[in-house]
Amino acid sequence: MPKGIEAQPPLLPPPPEPILIPEPEIPLPNSKGYTLGPGDRVQIDIFNLPEYSGENGQHQVQIDGTLNLQLIGNVSVQGMTLEGAKELIQEKYGEYLQIPIVNLNLLAARPLKIAIAGEVQHPGSYTISPIVSQGGDSKSGTQLPTVTKALQVAGGVTTSADIRQIKIRRLQLNASEQVININLWELLQNGNLVQDISLRDGDTLFVPSITEVNPVESNQLASANFAGTNTQPINIAVVGEVARPGPYILETDIDQSQVLPIEENLDSSEADRNISLPENTTLHTVTKAIKMAGGITSTADIRQIRVRRLTRAGTEQVIKVNLWELLQSGDLSQDIVLESGDTIYVPVADEVNLDELAEVTASSFSPGNLKINVIGEVVKPGTVFVTPNSTLNQALLAAGGFNPARAKTEEIELIRLNPNGTVTRRKVQVDFSAKVNEETNPTLLNNDVIVVGRSGRATFTDNVGGVLAPFSPINRILGIFFDIF
Repeated sequence: MPKGIEAQPPLLPPPPEPILIPEPEIPLPNSKGYTLGPGDRVQIDIFNLPEYSGENGQHQVQIDGTLNLQLIGNVSVQGMTLEGAKELIQEKYGEYLQIPIVNLNLLAARPLKIAIAGEVQHPGSYTISPIVSQGGDSKSGTQLPTVTKALQVAGGVTTSADIRQIKIRRLQLNASEQVININLWELLQNGNLVQDISLRDGDTLFVPSITEVNPVESNQLASANFAGTNTQPINIAVVGEVARPGPYILETDIDQSQVLPIEENLDSSEADRNISLPENTTLHTVTKAIKMAGGITSTADIRQIRVRRLTRAGTEQVIKVNLWELLQSGDLSQDIVLESGDTIYVPVADEVNLDELAEVTASSFSPGNLKINVIGEVVKPGTVFVTPNSTLNQALLAAGGFNPARAKTEEIELIRLNPNGTVTRRKVQVDFSAKVNEETNPTLLNNDVIVVGRSGRATFTDNVGGVLAPFSPINRILGIFFDIF
């Protein structure tokens, strides 16, 4: 070494660049059971090998179920769990590297194809994309669709759904089928989120029909966010003791411009099935259907109304409705939500309870007006329309009152059709100063007939007039005589 030149320490190799191992992704619900398939995006990081990690370690499972990886080529991960795929990849790299340490995470799950059947508004096959959430520091996570999300996409469950017995059928790696029981009633009543499990690609979701509909539970179910919210017209039939029995198209009183999707990222095909309704919305109910049919008749038995419903399984359900409970205690559970195809039957009462009649006829599902036929000697004979609970005196006044020259003002005849098909005729002493009472001023029922007879003078004049018609001067003299006396 020349003099004057100091010995230099040997050059050391530069320190290795630090390996940036990304933080683990937000875990998927039940991610240990998730199986990989075409379309899944994964992050692979190999310790101390940056060229195979980070952005270079992001891969998508190909259509044939394989990952195309550097150095080792295609690795089939179809149907494997994340842990199983990690071990396989680690084993493959072990053929080229000494004790490789592999980390495998799911970046984005593939869209899931799920079959939904049973008591939902729109059964069928659906492709549902997982929800990708973006976080700070470039962190993101994927949330698989849950049972309730899938039900929302299918339009929600019907009111005939047995949400205590929902079944999920899932194929296992060994081709066997796993059946998972779901009780969403636990979710509604106790907030048990364990019941709202994440779904897997290929799952079949089946919602059975309930054997007996409970009106209270039915209304609670109708308010759930995974229940069907039918804003479209439905076809129903109303028969029995209503003013106009027959088929009807029942519409809601919703301004469709106020119907909003629950989630902004829904496409148009899902937006009409997953909606938020404005407040004070009246949906398809029994009382609304009865009002559309003109209201109940005065002989209706509102304690024994029946709603007949055909389930998805083809069986018929008969739901009991007691609207008297609605009137007496405000039990809104009796005013059940209807489904398309329902038939409402209003039976005939064995007898009319006059003590309850006033309350029933004043209800919102009774006709707004009563039709009363007034015939005979009144000023304006014919059909008059009066408000519910109107009396005999009010109907007579609506017809213009008695004809002063011809009417028999002491009494009238009231004719009424009974529930058993018989006709009741009775004489009523008229007293315009009387309050409501059954003797002189009874409350009228729809389609009652009031007959006002002729006075003795009018009867005599008509009879004599018929005989003496050819002798008209004599007839006029008799008329003047009766006018004087």
